[in-house]
Amino acid sequence: MNSFDIALVSLIEAALKEDIGSGDHSTLSCIPASQQGKALLKIKQAGILAGVEVAKKIFNFIEPSALFVAFKKDGDQMQVGEIAFEITASVHTILKGERLALNCMQRMSGIATLTNQYTQLLKGYHTRLLDTRKTTPNFRLLEKEAVKIGGGINHRFGLYDMIMLKDNHIDYCGGIIEAINQAYNYSKQLVQPLKIEVETRTLSDVELVCNLVLNKVDRIMLDNFSPEEVTQALNIIQGRVETEASGGISLTTIEAFAKTGVDFVSVGGLIHQAQSLDLSLKASFVK
Repeated sequence: MNSFDIALVSLIEAALKEDIGSGDHSTLSCIPASQQGKALLKIKQAGILAGVEVAKKIFNFIEPSALFVAFKKDGDQMQVGEIAFEITASVHTILKGERLALNCMQRMSGIATLTNQYTQLLKGYHTRLLDTRKTTPNFRLLEKEAVKIGGGINHRFGLYDMIMLKDNHIDYCGGIIEAINQAYNYSKQLVQPLKIEVETRTLSDVELVCNLVLNKVDRIMLDNFSPEEVTQALNIIQGRVETEASGGISLTTIEAFAKTGVDFVSVGGLIHQAQSLDLSLKASFVK
């Protein structure tokens, strides 16, 4: 298994333990363990479908021989009344996995749908869309996967896979140049050096970085800059490192930022402002 699948299995195992606890007593009380059944995932709200592969993993984790037939795939447009998949398994398996599968798919589909709305607005522009670490604890794996399904790009996954010097790092360190110098020296000592991104809060910050330590950073973040200020900053940077605009970017403002030519825009709202979509799992046949 790859690293994603390993992490997904851990997530599924913990989530099922949280939900089932000492047993699914509702099912145990009235359904024989030997009873087999089928269920359909019904779409009740239009958007971008996400989480089909996750649902398959959930049911096959509970019952490896469960038969999962997908009629739609992750990233597909979905309309009300369509069927995403059919699961054939023990009724106990279906009922144990139902809520976890729905919770994952509803949340992921909401994120993928909102992300897709943003990426549609970036069509024809150089600028690409990034997510952030503003995620639900212990659910980041699937929230960031949903961003990818919706057409966005994952920023760093956590604190360990990139050096990102934000305002608090800079202030605690004593200044933007000192922070960059220390981070650069630290990274060089690692077996696998990490990319360094630095947050700038003013055009003066941008000038400082470009004049003194530009060779030590891989990307400059322009935090809470207006589109006009982003344009000025890009004129200073002159394409010598990657650029990212962050803060105050929404569906109504993203195109103005894209018109500046900035390399990336990051939007925390892709995840924390997304609304879960309405899906249901319904029994279709029981014998």
